[in-house]
Amino acid sequence: MVGRAVGDEVRLGVLVSGTGTILEALLAAGLPVRVVLADRPCRGLEVAAGAGVPAELVARSSFGPGFDRDGYTALVVGALRRHQVDLVAMAGFGTVLGPELIRAFPGRVLNTHPALLPNFKGWHAVRDALAAGAEVTGTTVHIATEEVDEGPVLAQEEVKVLPGDTEETLHERIKAVERRLYPETIRRFIEALRAERRGED
Repeated sequence: MVGRAVGDEVRLGVLVSGTGTILEALLAAGLPVRVVLADRPCRGLEVAAGAGVPAELVARSSFGPGFDRDGYTALVVGALRRHQVDLVAMAGFGTVLGPELIRAFPGRVLNTHPALLPNFKGWHAVRDALAAGAEVTGTTVHIATEEVDEGPVLAQEEVKVLPGDTEETLHERIKAVERRLYPETIRRFIEALRAERRGED
């Protein structure tokens, strides 16, 4: 079994690509982050190091059409396994990984998306919500599956679109909600995992 921790311990691996503000929220919430992986040099690695959390750069070899997605995914999964991770949280991770990640951690890869799924899937969710004239959008925490922005929804919260909103102002308000909702949801998920283990003992 992949990454089975002892007793009630749950090891969380976090995947980052950017400024690390979501990671900061997870750490501030006291979640059991055991490793942080990044696909490119980014502030998220510095946040992890500053918190004393092991951090690894699993650098992409290419951002072009020749990118070996499955090969890269195998490297990420290998790193997560070395750290005996039980649960994976994508925190602004900019690489769509191949199906091996989901197969390695079935039902245990979590993602956050800046819209109320199934609305506005994809990379430009905030821009798309504005372009569609939406009056309300929000954020979704869900279990990741092999299909991007699919999978069971764990939590959602609405964010109103205000007159004069730009993509930046709206996204910042969504991120403020996300930085609260994601840690809360991960904590509940971890508690459910612990309860499941106690039931197996």
